[in-house]
Amino acid sequence: MKYKSIPPLNAAAVLKRYGLRADKALGQNFLQDESALRKIADAAEILEDDCVLEIGPGLGSLTRYLAVSSRKVTAVELDRNLLAPLQAVLQPYQNVRVVHGDILKLSISELIDQPNYIVAANIPYNITSAILRHLLEGDIKPRRVILTIQKEVAERICAKPGDLSLLALSVQVYGSPSIAAKIPADSFHPAPKVDSAILRIDMYDEPLIPQKLLNTFFKFIKAGFAQKRKTLRNSLSAGLHISPQTAEALLTSAGINFMRRAETLSIDEWKELCEAK
Repeated sequence: MKYKSIPPLNAAAVLKRYGLRADKALGQNFLQDESALRKIADAAEILEDDCVLEIGPGLGSLTRYLAVSSRKVTAVELDRNLLAPLQAVLQPYQNVRVVHGDILKLSISELIDQPNYIVAANIPYNITSAILRHLLEGDIKPRRVILTIQKEVAERICAKPGDLSLLALSVQVYGSPSIAAKIPADSFHPAPKVDSAILRIDMYDEPLIPQKLLNTFFKFIKAGFAQKRKTLRNSLSAGLHISPQTAEALLTSAGINFMRRAETLSIDEWKELCEAK
């Protein structure tokens, strides 16, 4: 089996060796459970000729599994303090390039030279939408994104119309999400307070909202969910700084009942609303 040569990684021991601690401000929880790491790599369905972009490699525990599965891994790490242990752990893997930086400030085309690449990331959920948008608006687009995030957040991202959230719409406009596996909290060091899940997003060739309407789409859904207990008439009025009458007319022209709430609209209905503007 291709993972057989990968030794266990004790995150606490590696951190101690370098005089480091997990940085709570950066949301650092280092995954070290071998079974979970295999599940993430398997969920990515990496082919031998694939390029992989890993965001937030941490101590390189998952990076090794990605490296033995792919042609090349580019691992982007924000925390400068982790670079030394990360490079030491990855020393045996010659097909890994470590880049220090903020993924949102880096050009994807400078990191990846092959279309239809795969993304693997263990990131704070609050930047999930921003990262996906950054990846999808680059010249080179991924075909699959694997995210290790809080279980409840993963479930929320996979919600259906009637129970949609701002985050769910922000992801589902770009790809089809599904939960590949659950990861218990004790698989990490330090253990977070909640369980995690492996979220797999199979990306569409193009977003469900036309590129020219994407900015309008994000503006509308942010307004719609800013006061989600209110009707769309009132939430759009407040969020877009227009009169309730104008918001009502906009919704009516799109064939949407102005008394509905944001979470009940499908992406197709948001598209109709964007086109009615």
